[in-house]
Amino acid sequence: LGRAALTELSIRDGFQTHKPQYDYQRLYEAGMCRAIGYWLLGMIATRLYTLRYRPGRGQVLSIGRVQTPTLALIVNRQLEINNFKPQQYWVLATIYRDTLFSAFDDEDQEGQDATTAIKRSQEEWQQIFDAIRLQPFTITAVSTKKGTEAPPRLFDLTGLQVECNKKFGFSADETLRYIQSLYEKKLTTYPRVDTTYLSDDIYPKCPQILMGLQPYAPLVQPLMSKPLNKSKKVFDSSKVTDHHAIIPTGVNPANGDVTLNEKKVYDLVARRFIAAFYPDCQFLSTKVTGSVPIDDQRQQQFKATGKQITDPGWHVVFPQKKSDATDESKKPDDDQVLPEFKKGESGPHTPTLTEKWTTPPKPYTEASLLRAMETAGKFVENEELRDALKENGIGRPSTRAAIIETLFKRGYIQKERKNLIATPTGIDLIKIIREELLKSAELTGQWEKKLREIELHKYDSQQFINELKQMVWDIVQQVKSDPTDRRVAAPAPTTNSKGNESKESASKKAKPRTPRKKKTTTAVSTPPKEGDICPVCGKGHVIKGKTALGCSEWRNGCTARWQLEP
Repeated sequence: LGRAALTELSIRDGFQTHKPQYDYQRLYEAGMCRAIGYWLLGMIATRLYTLRYRPGRGQVLSIGRVQTPTLALIVNRQLEINNFKPQQYWVLATIYRDTLFSAFDDEDQEGQDATTAIKRSQEEWQQIFDAIRLQPFTITAVSTKKGTEAPPRLFDLTGLQVECNKKFGFSADETLRYIQSLYEKKLTTYPRVDTTYLSDDIYPKCPQILMGLQPYAPLVQPLMSKPLNKSKKVFDSSKVTDHHAIIPTGVNPANGDVTLNEKKVYDLVARRFIAAFYPDCQFLSTKVTGSVPIDDQRQQQFKATGKQITDPGWHVVFPQKKSDATDESKKPDDDQVLPEFKKGESGPHTPTLTEKWTTPPKPYTEASLLRAMETAGKFVENEELRDALKENGIGRPSTRAAIIETLFKRGYIQKERKNLIATPTGIDLIKIIREELLKSAELTGQWEKKLREIELHKYDSQQFINELKQMVWDIVQQVKSDPTDRRVAAPAPTTNSKGNESKESASKKAKPRTPRKKKTTTAVSTPPKEGDICPVCGKGHVIKGKTALGCSEWRNGCTARWQLEP
């Protein structure tokens, strides 16, 4: 398995295929530019924003080239949800021969029920409902198409983290630890990869790998009677750079000390690998349209769709669960098996008019956030398009889990069930940053693309460093010229991806502190004036007492005090 495995054979192969150091020079330059960029921008921006927007509070405002645009994704989604105003709409449907048909206006708006309904008032829908209620329903067209569904792609690290979060609730960091442990136990290949392909030289070794998967022998045996399928969606050396997709090594997992959670992760990897050699799933897709007269000139159109699997193909590799049949991304009638309809048939029907409300976007989970980081905030279901967008993704597969954990530790986000919620500190920080270069996932993705182009000899590393210096200089000047008195709220208690308070924060809270004498004077170079913002806490205002100036937040713990001159 080349450089991607720890087996004795792969290690020997590695020693026999040495390459000159020069072949990796550009890889070295890209890595050095990334390290310089992350360090320089993070160090300067963190000090800059801390001194400017949280002076005297002892808590830094951590800024990072990847963590800040990742936080911006969460904050922007949360603001969308908070500012969302639901709209009422009405859905017209009817039941004919025990089959649900949904209304649509014309071929261009087919299936866009909510959009169409929003354009019509309740009165308009009610008029249509009253008009068609006693009219016959007529089938106008029936079409059936054969379709195929290819096996799912092999796992890259992000895909595995997404799947584990959806199925088992594992955080990205937990999944990385489990798959890393499996790699070190020689059960799976190198995990920190961003490709779903295998190089062509892996194909001859696949029968041996499959035969080693003893717990899955009933699934493997049907594949051994003929040559394995070699799909271009699985084997493509041009799509593999340093490491290929995550697959089993062929070592029997029963021989190793594997934890329960590691077994769950291994099972996903193994079944995905086995499924890659199974035939496509075959199905029939049926679409039926019908109409009901509204008046002498108008007809209300309806449609129903169904799907019937004729050959499960690779589906037999995966155990079917009830939850699999109720995928939120699918409409209720997508997989229904329709009765046989004939064009021109007609009969009574039962229409319904249902009131509904538009819903806000869903909060990020770790699974959806990982996908957003992978595609720089663009949401795509198509796997090939998602592969193309990976060039502009933010972070690397090996670092995205750590970035999410960092946001928890900084007190910028917290977890409510599976949802990631920005804290007031996180929201304030993103609102206070005006420089789009710091918080835009798309711009950060372009920055990452340049680093990859350095690896491929398509971009000059010195030019990248010069652009970086100019960018940092511009950010410093913009922040220094900010005339406002904006401040960032104090961070929430540090948590981790499980939503639990971190050991560090918990220990600080648990340990009783020795009472200290309260400070009565705070030294500053220039004493503030009455009404100024408190330079110590940044929240209150300076107020005047009988003998001294103090802070209006003194009841909340601010100890600022300036003695008045006699």
